Amino acid sequence: MIRLFKHYVPHVVLMLGLVDLVLLITSAEIGWVVRARQIGMTVAPIQTRIAQLITFAIALQVSLVAVGAYGVASFLSLRFAAARLAVALSIGVMVLSLIFFLVPPLALWRSNLLYSTVIATVLLVSVRALLGKTLGGETFKRRIVVLGAGVRASRIQALSEQPGVNFVVAEFVLMGEAEPVVQGAVPRGAIPNLAAYIVDQNASEVVLALDERRNALPMKDLLRVRTTGVQVSEISSFLERETGRIDLKSVNPSWLIFSDGFASSRMLSSVFKRAFDIIASGLLLALTLPIILVTAIAIKLESKGPAFYRQRRVGLYSEGFDILKLRSMRQDAEVSGKAVWAAEDDPRITRIGRFIRKVRIDELPQTWTVLKGEMSFVGPRPERPQFVEQLEEHLPFYAERHMVKPGITGWAQINYPYGASIEDARHKLEYDLYYAKNYSPFLDLLILLQTLRVVLWPTGAR
Repeated sequence: MIRLFKHYVPHVVLMLGLVDLVLLITSAEIGWVVRARQIGMTVAPIQTRIAQLITFAIALQVSLVAVGAYGVASFLSLRFAAARLAVALSIGVMVLSLIFFLVPPLALWRSNLLYSTVIATVLLVSVRALLGKTLGGETFKRRIVVLGAGVRASRIQALSEQPGVNFVVAEFVLMGEAEPVVQGAVPRGAIPNLAAYIVDQNASEVVLALDERRNALPMKDLLRVRTTGVQVSEISSFLERETGRIDLKSVNPSWLIFSDGFASSRMLSSVFKRAFDIIASGLLLALTLPIILVTAIAIKLESKGPAFYRQRRVGLYSEGFDILKLRSMRQDAEVSGKAVWAAEDDPRITRIGRFIRKVRIDELPQTWTVLKGEMSFVGPRPERPQFVEQLEEHLPFYAERHMVKPGITGWAQINYPYGASIEDARHKLEYDLYYAKNYSPFLDLLILLQTLRVVLWPTGAR
């Protein structure tokens, strides 16, 4: 993993991204040269069209990121990768058409664009066909040794068995646990020199996963391992890096206090974030107002009651505020006034409501809340006060998610389906804490781009 602007990016993703960038620039250049020679035009030096080539490459690569073309499944299935590439290139061409219209000096000819896009499609699919399984295989995965064989170590074992992980467990070392959970672990007593053993395993990292750490930390062993150049990580840090979330079952308050993150130097980032929220929410409200009005009319025609409704939510520093949404349920959905979790195939949802939830149209009026400053575009989803009281009783660190401004979309929303239970809320909280801990404008941009993937493939929307 490479930490890029406080966010962890797998080596293979960065490698494939760089290869794609080179291929996209190459495609744009080949398309230009081929078309120029077809019409008998003299081909000028490449430096005269660098801006056009880079515009083509960046627009298409941003589209690739937005549709999830660098996700785990892209390394495991060529069919999946090709489908995402097709959607990304289609979106990219539309974006390029808009850029060319607004900034003519950056434009390729339409014939150049056609040639370049076709060539890019062939090259990108070929690279994934040739390298996809290799990049997703064990060749590029880090080898780790886990110290511990108890419940904590078993969490790493379960994670290592999931497709698309970025590491391989070379060995588990039994550190004297009375009731080991991981079978086949090597007893520490059977290893004369732990540092030499880890080097022999060709491991680049040691993960400390002891269930009981008091008087059990092998400090002398860890010091010798570290001086060999092998990275030593605590399980909470390891799981944060590998999963993109804060694992609540392994984390403790001291780790949150002393670990890197929750930076105080956010003033400049906050200013830029608020400026973006104001500009983007104003533009989005103006552009989507016809959609909002048409949807409101459809809601009124289908069922009795107002098209819009206000709902109390908990925001920054646990202060309450009202959000505005398009109604997607029957007016009598909560006759008693008691908050109820939304369920899959919830009978309270209307036909229009089911559609607008799938494509997230019901969320559009919340841009007004963003414009007022009570929400941001990116942040943890604000919950209802009744649910917050319930979740704070059952989930540790739930109140900490209110230390950042809530958002329409967020890290949890793009990584986990719609939450409708305490267990779902626990998983989403893990992602929310990761966002709060590792916030940066780069992560906000990544979330905004990836929201397009969630809209296009709305798994879990209710």
